[in-house]
Amino acid sequence: MTSTSGYRQVWEPQFEDNAVGRLKREIWRASERELDDILAEYGFPADRVEWGTPGFYIQTTIRHELLAQRKLNDIVIIPVGCTENHGMHMVSGADTLFVSMIAEGVRRYTKRNGRPVALALPPLMYGAHPYHHVGMPGTVIVREEVVRELLIDVMLGLWNDGFRKQIILNNHGQLWVLESAIQEFQKRYQLPGLFRVIDWHRAVREFFRTRERGGEWNTDFVHADEAETSIALYLFPDMVNMRYALNTQGKTYLPEGHFDKAVDPYGRPSRWSEGEGHFAIELAATPEGVVGHAAEGEAWKAKRPLAAILRYLTLVVEEILAVFPPGKLPPVEEVTLRKAEEMEPFLREPLSEGWRPVYALPALGQHAGG
Repeated sequence: MTSTSGYRQVWEPQFEDNAVGRLKREIWRASERELDDILAEYGFPADRVEWGTPGFYIQTTIRHELLAQRKLNDIVIIPVGCTENHGMHMVSGADTLFVSMIAEGVRRYTKRNGRPVALALPPLMYGAHPYHHVGMPGTVIVREEVVRELLIDVMLGLWNDGFRKQIILNNHGQLWVLESAIQEFQKRYQLPGLFRVIDWHRAVREFFRTRERGGEWNTDFVHADEAETSIALYLFPDMVNMRYALNTQGKTYLPEGHFDKAVDPYGRPSRWSEGEGHFAIELAATPEGVVGHAAEGEAWKAKRPLAAILRYLTLVVEEILAVFPPGKLPPVEEVTLRKAEEMEPFLREPLSEGWRPVYALPALGQHAGG
């Protein structure tokens, strides 16, 4: 279905008249050739994930180069995923691969434009999980408090190194844990900065609409299904074997309309994560590891949502830097209970004269932690 068809125009969402809405409208109306051009600007299709590429992540960038780049752009994207059964046709690291490759595309784009965003190697190769994932072979579940504390420690270490604008980019059903990590981080340490979690699928949920609502998908986004298989076929086709892709159907006990799908496409009263017991657990209903129609996955279907999230993340980076250039942060006394005078030595360039590490900062209140 082309973006210029009357069908898509009739069903076009009512995008807001702001930078985000206009961006989404442009992607919604783009032709496939225009989508290819946008993706090419971000280096897609990419040959591989860049975890081991020199200079791509904080951990793989020579220190003096990293510090020079931070003076141009002090935003860091922290990709988080999991290890989870994605069916016989895909790999269990799919979520981490998805989110890493998206972040890498943003880095390629911002580097070419002279202000490379920083990336932190994924701290969550193993993630938290909802209850209904328990028992699935190939799915490694880490306790929520462990995931939360790991992420809080990562955030603190990055803040201490001058990366005080942090975007946690999520690709897995653990959003409530990551939101909790940000809230606890600030209650515990009260630091000026920008801290945000983005569930990338939800950020561009319009682009996962099914055909009857103007989109390009046969089925709603769930797990290891048409949507995720299509994204994998576009991003890392060598790790997908469609001979083993199949279609499944989960088992629910209540009528439709109460709980939304994975990216909240219908605006229903509850997100999928806001309840358990109203449907069968994965091991009982879909032991194949697929919840949906994986056999309908096609690489071209992934282009529009990927173009949308790449453009959106670029906008986020650009708008943050426009308001808070490198080295600038929100006012201490407007975003924390600390005093600007107290924070002054902790906000200096690390290892510069008079700088103090954040670990020496006196704790505030009962949420103080180690």
